[in-house]
Amino acid sequence: MKINIYYGGRGLIDDPTLYVINKMQAVLEELHVTVEQFNLHELKNTITTLPQTLKNADGVIFATTVEWYGIGGYMQQFLDACWLYGDKDKISKIYMCPVVMATTYGEREGKLNLANAWEILGGLPCSGICGYIEDASMLENNDDYTRLIEKKAENMYRTINQKVASLPASNQAVKQKVYLTKNIDLTPQESEQLSKYASDDAYVQKQKEDITELASMFRDMMGVPEKEEPDEFIKDFTEAFHPEAGLETSYLFVISGKNKPLFIKIEGMECKCEYKDGEKASVELNIQADKLRDIVKGDMTFQRAFMAGDMKMKGDFKALRNLDTLFVFG
Repeated sequence: MKINIYYGGRGLIDDPTLYVINKMQAVLEELHVTVEQFNLHELKNTITTLPQTLKNADGVIFATTVEWYGIGGYMQQFLDACWLYGDKDKISKIYMCPVVMATTYGEREGKLNLANAWEILGGLPCSGICGYIEDASMLENNDDYTRLIEKKAENMYRTINQKVASLPASNQAVKQKVYLTKNIDLTPQESEQLSKYASDDAYVQKQKEDITELASMFRDMMGVPEKEEPDEFIKDFTEAFHPEAGLETSYLFVISGKNKPLFIKIEGMECKCEYKDGEKASVELNIQADKLRDIVKGDMTFQRAFMAGDMKMKGDFKALRNLDTLFVFG
């Protein structure tokens, strides 16, 4: 028998959930169960590939900590990945035990959310455990709590070993309805391959660049060249410039749809803007033309665009922060 533990907390030393799953793991290993633990906070960049690890599991423990509201982002990401890329036929044979410890209100709701999500995925339910634990020492120093945790682990072992059946749940009907909205029908193997690509940021970025290049090529082949205003943005930056005495810096905007980057050089009270190649700048920024138009219209700031991932940068981070004070739009 093999049981996987998926821990969705932050890995804090005093996290009560860690104490619970460690105790459950010890009991299961005494029963000759193979146990493997996956810490989602350490695997956050590859969460979309983790549904592949369900293949050889007979049961799983979903463990998370409610620190302020809900089951947390890591666990939600993993559940999303199971829905998008998981092998539903395999999941339908796996028992899941939810473990939710809370340092604030919401442990029962968290446990219910995990159970509902697993049943919608088609998995089998297993009795879980939840509790409000203000300090992990409450568990360590209480023999009754320890026996309760050990009992839950033993019950999970019996449930999986005896393949205990469960009555149909309305969640299964929900699954069938939601599945009707899928546009493509992928095999488990295709979903697994797709999950690998989705977790590879370099691959995704390269695909976006290829799509942009192909779109431009087909426009040219069809005789519909991309419209480009040669002086777009230059007047906007010039008029919005608010000089800062003694400041010398430069910016290079690589804008989608523009043949050349926009180079801006600031020397004290002067600001020069022009499209030209081969210039080195204090900060290099990559941004879509429509996002930059939103900024010059005053609908968005450079800081917000950067935080939202709409603008990428490399170079002097301090110079990036100065953008919103040097150029005031709107």
